[in-house]
Amino acid sequence: MHKRSFLRENGRVLRLAAVLVPAALILTMLSQTAFAKTYVITDGDRVVTYTTFATDPAAVLGEAGVHLDADDTYITEGDSAITVCRGRNVTVSYHGERMNTVSGGETVGELLTRLNLEVGTADVLSHGLEEETFEGMELRVDQVVTRRETYAATVTHGTTYCADASLPEGTEEILVAGRDGELLCTADVTYVNGVETAREVRTQDVTIAPVEEIIGVGTGTAGQDGDPQGELVIGDGYIVLPTGEVLTYTDTATVRATAYTHTDAGCNMTTSTGTTVRVGTVAVDPRYIPYGTRMFIIASDGSFVYGVAEAEDCGGDIKGDRMDLYFPTYGECIQFGRRACTIYFLG
Repeated sequence: MHKRSFLRENGRVLRLAAVLVPAALILTMLSQTAFAKTYVITDGDRVVTYTTFATDPAAVLGEAGVHLDADDTYITEGDSAITVCRGRNVTVSYHGERMNTVSGGETVGELLTRLNLEVGTADVLSHGLEEETFEGMELRVDQVVTRRETYAATVTHGTTYCADASLPEGTEEILVAGRDGELLCTADVTYVNGVETAREVRTQDVTIAPVEEIIGVGTGTAGQDGDPQGELVIGDGYIVLPTGEVLTYTDTATVRATAYTHTDAGCNMTTSTGTTVRVGTVAVDPRYIPYGTRMFIIASDGSFVYGVAEAEDCGGDIKGDRMDLYFPTYGECIQFGRRACTIYFLG
């Protein structure tokens, strides 16, 4: 071949190669780009766009510099969106038992299901089942149960103090021993996680009535041997007590006297005039002896001295010249029995 022809042919080849090689490189680059994928990564408020040939979401996150801790997870949407779910510290109080857990952004219902915690019909939740968990959430599931219950309750007895001239001054003596009573109650009781939180009483029935304790407080004066000093002296218009106290009276009368105590049928610690019964309280016919009348009472034969008394009570059988003297115990009433008594109306 002629030298010039050879050069012309080689020149065409070189020019063709110069055109084909860049074209091949461009085709190779275009082909490689066609197999790459662009991902949109959402990590809280941060959004990262990253193009890679990787297809595993974990690898994509690693290449994009998005680090996942042990409690972090991710979810994918479609084939190019990755959402990072950072672990959220949640405290769960279930039926009074507390536990700490980490949520990956799931709802309250999903979290409870994952923890195998069942929500019953009697349970009350602090957050809705569809609410998304958040960092620092305090989730409570309380079991609230209300039951109607019947039980016995104690009625504490009261105590009454009354003056007693038969006791030395400064001394006390239990005249009637007190006793607590009992109530039968029905109530609606509310329990939260097995602990009572409320009680609404519906009914109360007295099954055992309380007995009030009565304590005599001495007002008398005792001698060296403990017996009252002096003797009772009744003169014309005056009475000298063993203590030396002098009483004056304006008139006298004779009555038929019996005895009663606060435990008798139809009786209690309160008189018909609203005072509290005590030694010295007498029941009268107020048409015969007006309420408030002060008297000194002694058995007409001198066998018993009741002492200073006041008309404060009445009774169905107390008519005319009948009178009932109060004693603290049933035994004292029996001992007194029925006697004719002289009353001195004190001035």
